[in-house]
Amino acid sequence: MVRKGGSESSRFQRARRKAFWNALLAFLTRQPNRLVSWEEAVDKLGLRGEMYRGLRSVPVERIVGSVGRYEDFDRAFMPTHDSLERRWDSVAKAYEAAGGMPPIRLYQVGDAYFVLDGHHRLSVAREAGDPFIDAKVTEVEARVPVRDDLDADQIEIKGEYARFLEHTGLDRLRPGQRIEFTIGGGYEQLLDQIVLHQKSMSEERGGPVSPDEAVCDWYDHRYLPLARIIGDNRILADFPRRTAADLYLWISDHERELREQCGAGVEIERVAQHFADRHGGRRVKRMVHAVREAMSDSTCKLVTGQVSPADDVERTESE
Repeated sequence: MVRKGGSESSRFQRARRKAFWNALLAFLTRQPNRLVSWEEAVDKLGLRGEMYRGLRSVPVERIVGSVGRYEDFDRAFMPTHDSLERRWDSVAKAYEAAGGMPPIRLYQVGDAYFVLDGHHRLSVAREAGDPFIDAKVTEVEARVPVRDDLDADQIEIKGEYARFLEHTGLDRLRPGQRIEFTIGGGYEQLLDQIVLHQKSMSEERGGPVSPDEAVCDWYDHRYLPLARIIGDNRILADFPRRTAADLYLWISDHERELREQCGAGVEIERVAQHFADRHGGRRVKRMVHAVREAMSDSTCKLVTGQVSPADDVERTESE
């Protein structure tokens, strides 16, 4: 329900002032303030299929994007151009007189919503402080998980994820998978790992290995065990706003670095210890013990002459 009182023109100017302060705060805190473009979401997220879900009361804070008008309003749907004043005022006046808002139209993708029709109505409602708005919702399926904190800067990374799934079929092969990065470029590195993993499997077997088999083996025996160890030991608590995939990739980088230094194979527990030495924290060191236990049957050997992982862990614990 839009509140009454005050001229429409003064309400629009109040909305414009809110847009200014939103922009300033976003600049100072480096937080997203742009709406997500529906067109870009369709292009990058691998959206497919539509199903009408009917009339719903939608939390306005979960509406993060727009079909065609993402530059006219900020993240909070405050107007960003004075040229919107006439239309904005007429909408405010009409629905204040009517005592309510007719439903807007939204696309739903995961937990996020995009405005198809009713941008001005939503803007007026948000300026009034309404926490919910009635909407006719059409749900569109995404190949990648989409949360209600989706912002324009995440779209490229989500697009990389969609291309990774398209290339590997991991979501088809392992429906429960969820590999999410907070930085770009991670999925390309995973693709490189899978290619090397397939080559290694082929050499060990003395024959070809199918892409699907390589993807499953990489996920089941390389990615998932370490991701679970990270989760079980609450390692992410020491790395705010990062994901298990981020840490997995960092540890993989350490593994490559140690391999280059040592010139031979390196046990994963040695890699985890190296990671702990650099990043500290009790949880990280607990991860070292968990990795050591999980990989206790490994046939890999450390480079001759280097300290054993057990001795290295004990030394680090005592420091």
